[in-house]
Amino acid sequence: MAAPGENLRINGDRLWESIMEMAKIGPGVAGGNNRQTLTDEDGEGRALFRQWCEGAGCSMGLDQMGTMFARREGTDPDALPVYVGSHLDTQPTGGKYDGVLGVLGGLELVRTLNDLDIRTRRPVVVVNWTNEEGTRFAPAMLASGVFAGIHDQDWAYSREDADGRKFGDELQRIGWRGDEETGSRRMHAFFELHIEQGPILEAEGKDIGVVTHGQGLSWTQVTITGKDAHTGSTPMPMRRNAGLAMARVLDLVDEIAWSHKPDAVGAAGHIEVHPNSRNVIPGRAVFTVDFRSPQLEVIEDMERRMRAGAQKIADGMELSVEFEKVGGFDPVNFDEGCVAAVRRAAERLGYSHRDIISGAGHDACWINRVAPTAMIMCPCVDGLSHNEAEEISSAWARAGAEVLFHAVVETAEIVE
Repeated sequence: MAAPGENLRINGDRLWESIMEMAKIGPGVAGGNNRQTLTDEDGEGRALFRQWCEGAGCSMGLDQMGTMFARREGTDPDALPVYVGSHLDTQPTGGKYDGVLGVLGGLELVRTLNDLDIRTRRPVVVVNWTNEEGTRFAPAMLASGVFAGIHDQDWAYSREDADGRKFGDELQRIGWRGDEETGSRRMHAFFELHIEQGPILEAEGKDIGVVTHGQGLSWTQVTITGKDAHTGSTPMPMRRNAGLAMARVLDLVDEIAWSHKPDAVGAAGHIEVHPNSRNVIPGRAVFTVDFRSPQLEVIEDMERRMRAGAQKIADGMELSVEFEKVGGFDPVNFDEGCVAAVRRAAERLGYSHRDIISGAGHDACWINRVAPTAMIMCPCVDGLSHNEAEEISSAWARAGAEVLFHAVVETAEIVE
């Protein structure tokens, strides 16, 4: 298939202006965004995206999970489309680029094709997946998970937010529930552009991350039960301190993750200590151990060693311990052909690049199960994300979008 010439570039200023315009919807309190899924602000952002897509000559599809599909026709009506996109929803204290860059980078791709009067044999479809963040309705990557057959749609509709509102009801309320059967579309390939959400690319001075794998994830909730007691009057030998046991388990988690360096990681972000009183020895500790690695056997080893070690710690302190697997997914190997297209694009355009593993979950991780998929990453300042201070440069955004343009257009096949 013919590759686009290295002189073909996107309009970086227009892309940046679009990102800044979208950021005006659902502004945060510290310069970022609070545009959580299925809120009124999400609906407003969707309407703006639809307006832009229709202005670029695309037709808009909408499935029963509210995922948006903006289609630019190809010359072959029977050819499977090349899909590209990410998400527009944000964390409660999210940045302006997480997800948004991938959606609007896809829109800029279409606009550039129009500007240059380039036709592709395959249609190109820009996607906005619903509820990637999972911050209001757990789990994350919900709509792409239903699309890929990971989740049942009725189960997804029944997910509730902190106020007891159901996903299905809120989707209907904001007017973005479509009639199209979720998962009925067939894809030739899918590409997702995203900020790295980590520090590697910036630290090494690389323009582009060629994502070869996605880390697998294991969440195990650990509950350690001891005995509440007064911190001042209970002798040390008579204490059944669940908080101390938790600290020892967390030290073990860190040790286990280090043993599989450099790609494995482990920590606990969710921690609860009961009764959480200044003068009461904790009688119960509940925490979730998060292990991640691009290798399934490593995740399984870390899980096994953590459970055995935590049991030994609890037994030695005369405490009880329970384990519950509360989440996870296997590592992702992205399609070699799509990954190669990304790498060729970076080389053709003269951008420095390196292979990289995605440490976070993305819609591409689920779509990889039903279509050849790859991801492109650009740096972000200090690796900071899921924070209103999240920042990238317009040059980084342009580089990522240009690599996306070349990889997608090559895959969609230019018509001479």
